Amino acid sequence: MNYENIIISTENQIATVTINRPTKLNALNVATIQELHHAFNTLELNSEIRVIILTGSGEKAFVAGADIAEFAHFSIEEGAQLAAQGQELLFDFVEKLKTPVIAAVNGFALGGGLELAMACHFRIASDNAKMGLPEVSLGVIPGYGGTQRLPQLIGKGRAMEMIMTAGMITAEEAHRTGLVNHVVPQAELLDFCKSIAERILKNSPVAIGQAIKAVNANFKEGVNGYETEIKAFGKMFGTEDFKEGTTAFLEKRKAAFKGN
Repeated sequence: MNYENIIISTENQIATVTINRPTKLNALNVATIQELHHAFNTLELNSEIRVIILTGSGEKAFVAGADIAEFAHFSIEEGAQLAAQGQELLFDFVEKLKTPVIAAVNGFALGGGLELAMACHFRIASDNAKMGLPEVSLGVIPGYGGTQRLPQLIGKGRAMEMIMTAGMITAEEAHRTGLVNHVVPQAELLDFCKSIAERILKNSPVAIGQAIKAVNANFKEGVNGYETEIKAFGKMFGTEDFKEGTTAFLEKRKAAFKGN
């Protein structure tokens, strides 16, 4: 597929997906969401790709929000459909991927941009990054999972304040609250993310996929995360990665995981 709004590069089993709409500060429109869905699905099915890094083009923005012009005149039904389709195609889809996704937040991550970063498995920010959910200043609320994931990450009280004030926080504030894992100079952001990705590459991709599933289960209503963990733990005993990992440990050598 030829992409108009994103760029994909791969190196050493690491794929970097760059949202490339610099004149719109990488704002998410329907076409970009569909392209991202296709890209993530394709990369997930590629056994050679073990980690995905998601970032935005330029130095100003990761994703500065949704493309408001697309939905300014929507009806109630159209608005609900927009949120439902976006969550299914991209935000929930990314969260459920078995391949780890690291958000490299290289500038503004606002509205849908912050929601996309929060759907990734964890976040690294450049020191100039600013994050927020400004939707209530437009007479709407976050619709791509923001009211759910932000409280999970930083706590209910802080999330309520961010959403109700529609304000932005700095990268350091985001780090202090646990919204991002690390803050680094912008020039070092992608290299830092790749260094973490390389550490992930040393481990079993099958085990990592099951760990993601188990962690996510804790945040799903009606799902017992402990039961999910037990089943996933047991499942690993039937994999080649488990045999290789335990054998390598006993033989005092590095494991060579194949991902099955």
